[in-house]
Amino acid sequence: MRYIILLFLLAAAVAQAQIDPANITIARDTYGVPHIFAPTDPEVAYGLAWAHAEDDFETIQQVALISKGMLGSYLGKEGAKADYAFKLLRCRQLVEEQWSTISPELKALINGYIQGLKAYADAHPDEVLNKHVFPADEKDYLSAVVFSVAVFSGADRALSNLFAGKMPALPGFDSRGSNAFAIHPSKTTTGEAFLAINAHQPQEGPVAFYEAHVQSEEGWNMLGGVFPGGCVIFHGTNENLGWAHTVNMFDKVDVFQLEMNPSNSNEYRFDDQWLQLEKQKVKLKVKGIPVRISKKAYWSVYGPTVKADNGTFSVRMPALMDVKALEEWYRMNKASNFSEFYKALSMTSLPMFNIVYADRYDTIFYVSNGKLPHRNPDPQYDWGSTLPGNTSATLWTAFKGIEELPQYVNPGAGYLFNTNHSPFLATAPADNLDTANFDSNDGFFRRHNNRSKRVMEIMPEGKLDYDTFKQIKFDQQLPQELQYEINLDAFWNLDVGRYPELANVINSLQQWDRKATVDSRGAAVFLLMYYKLYSKYRNVTGFLPEEEAVATYQYVHDYMIEHFDSDTVALGDVQKLVRGGVAYPIWGLPDALMAIHSREQPDGTRKAVSGDAYIALVRYPKEGLPLIETVNTYGASMHPDSPHFKDQLELFQNQQPKHMTLDKDEVLRTAERVYHPVR
Repeated sequence: MRYIILLFLLAAAVAQAQIDPANITIARDTYGVPHIFAPTDPEVAYGLAWAHAEDDFETIQQVALISKGMLGSYLGKEGAKADYAFKLLRCRQLVEEQWSTISPELKALINGYIQGLKAYADAHPDEVLNKHVFPADEKDYLSAVVFSVAVFSGADRALSNLFAGKMPALPGFDSRGSNAFAIHPSKTTTGEAFLAINAHQPQEGPVAFYEAHVQSEEGWNMLGGVFPGGCVIFHGTNENLGWAHTVNMFDKVDVFQLEMNPSNSNEYRFDDQWLQLEKQKVKLKVKGIPVRISKKAYWSVYGPTVKADNGTFSVRMPALMDVKALEEWYRMNKASNFSEFYKALSMTSLPMFNIVYADRYDTIFYVSNGKLPHRNPDPQYDWGSTLPGNTSATLWTAFKGIEELPQYVNPGAGYLFNTNHSPFLATAPADNLDTANFDSNDGFFRRHNNRSKRVMEIMPEGKLDYDTFKQIKFDQQLPQELQYEINLDAFWNLDVGRYPELANVINSLQQWDRKATVDSRGAAVFLLMYYKLYSKYRNVTGFLPEEEAVATYQYVHDYMIEHFDSDTVALGDVQKLVRGGVAYPIWGLPDALMAIHSREQPDGTRKAVSGDAYIALVRYPKEGLPLIETVNTYGASMHPDSPHFKDQLELFQNQQPKHMTLDKDEVLRTAERVYHPVR
């Protein structure tokens, strides 16, 4: 017993050890990407925090303020909404309850990261946004992680629908993109496994990928993408293996309507008894308002609860029941082979994300990962809609193991991929999983999207070389058979002779080769058409009426004339990549493999805001380190006066990834700057 207590105390001492920054080396390469070297993992985390803070301390602090319930004091009303959601979801309480399940190693890593942020703040007090950011502790940090993962899993959309009264009372998701490809050595001309990591994320902000390389003497050597505030690489490659994440579409959130007591608005029926809603007062600090705003937050046996105009609803999410997602990512980072990687996944603490994997040992793998509950199979319960919240028959408490999730290892076709489409269409038809073997109540997406259909059009039957692999990733064409739920044939079948004033826009689209290149007039018409129709027809099946096609062509014509004095403009005239006040023409369309999502600007152009972002292409030879090429949208720094503010933009525009390496000697030999994280 004394021995166990001694070990516990030693672990606690390690977790709180003060880090000497002189032990940490940060090497900035020619594109400003940080490579952090140190003896231990916590020291590396310290260096990662310091380096990322040098490039984007403002965004990291916004993430930190959420854990304090103080984002509203910086961002105003929008930040206060996040503060309220953080308290409503009880993220900090979950961390307190499950803190003992976190390994000493991860606690030490988080502590090292926090020390790095605090050291940077102390050295740069003029960059601190709010006095409430620091001090922060490990539980603050992990609470922010829990909240971020819950938001990624759909908590924000569920709560927004509830507060707006949009949740159906007992009578989709927005597609966040990404592509991932893994090619088995048997299908490549070089005998190497290929992996494409291709996140479609916002290009700026708290979920924009930052590229970093971390290497310790404790077996951690990983390069890839991390969000602001992340202390481990979220997807990328180490010396032996790598993986890509894409957002997967399955039922991550269940909503329950409570049966409220007519004589007591805080009591709800559960089985044969009335239970009291748990209630807490949430005080919110909003920038510009001198006094704190007070709101109530409710909780039922199902979870966070909202009183809406059309009823009282509770939300139940696996993401709000497990704090170890970061632990799982950390173990994935340090895995050296597929067995270790799969063991990490067996935690099933990461509540979502497809995982497409490749390694140097002739293994490719794909799993539509998630923390999936065992839901009641009784057909009276429609798990795709609002559920009755008055019976224990709908209160799930157990979860499926990793082996129950849709997954593939080394399919005969030699390739695996996901573009946010169905996990049952991940490879050649002969090798795909049978949907009948999986629970329909999991809600997995069951069909192709445009990107997956295009992959199937261009994936060669025989072996492919690396150049062909890159061409697939950088393909800019929509498939011949469009995969929108609404059929758009009316646009292509319209008789141009009947509408001579619209001839230019009609001909541009009807003669379009479906490539989203900057010089394409057809792509410009389609882009404006897409955004005009998206909200109205996004979930509608059937054929678009001819009169709607005519009206849309008229809209596109008038829009182009108003903003560009011409109805024959190209995609690059309309869609722009904006950085530092300069607008650059940019290719891409929503749901093309080279995806771009854009937002209308006052001058009529559309600013790219998300889509293709961090891209990494990896080859795994049998001997030696992986061969890596990467590119990020803009650059490593968010500071306009930095040479790395937009030094990757031209590479990104031209689909020309840069060489990267995990080799410490090469990094130090070619580095632009090498230093320690000190004042």
